[in-house]
Amino acid sequence: MSNMLQGKTVAILAADGVERVELVHPSAAVHQAGGQTELLSLRNGWIQMRDNDLDPAGTFTVGRAVADASIDDYDGLLLPGGTVNPDKLRTDEGAVAFARDFVESGKPVGVICHGALTLIEAGVVAGRTLTSYPSVRTDLRNAGANVVDEEVAVDGNLISSRSPDDLPAFCAAIVKAFAKTPAAT
Repeated sequence: MSNMLQGKTVAILAADGVERVELVHPSAAVHQAGGQTELLSLRNGWIQMRDNDLDPAGTFTVGRAVADASIDDYDGLLLPGGTVNPDKLRTDEGAVAFARDFVESGKPVGVICHGALTLIEAGVVAGRTLTSYPSVRTDLRNAGANVVDEEVAVDGNLISSRSPDDLPAFCAAIVKAFAKTPAAT
């Protein structure tokens, strides 16, 4: 275990329907590197996770409602996928604004699978290179993104990945990106 992320806190923005492995594995990678995570969602309480979008996969406790969060409190942002999760997030003005402000701040944002739908709604993908789950790529292109089919695409502060199959490469890339940012105050 390294301490690359000692003193750093990463926000994870997710809602009901989040793909379990896309929340749990990146969170574990941050913790293994010495950092902390806090789950933000649309409401306090807990969110329901899924396996393969359909099967219930337990719950995860929400640390704070996104409406009560400030990007100044976090060193990085994770946007996991699952098809239902980003669909719920992109219809919430507070969640969309949080994602937009985070990208525009220059702090690193890791997004996997369908999570890019939230960034599309936030209007921050035009001219950026990203990868995603295949069914999201047309939406990314229509929003002006340069879409690639790679395990991980890094474009400035955006780190994107295609699917759970790419989690080892994605987790390594986000830890590296989060380690480069000064700790939040």
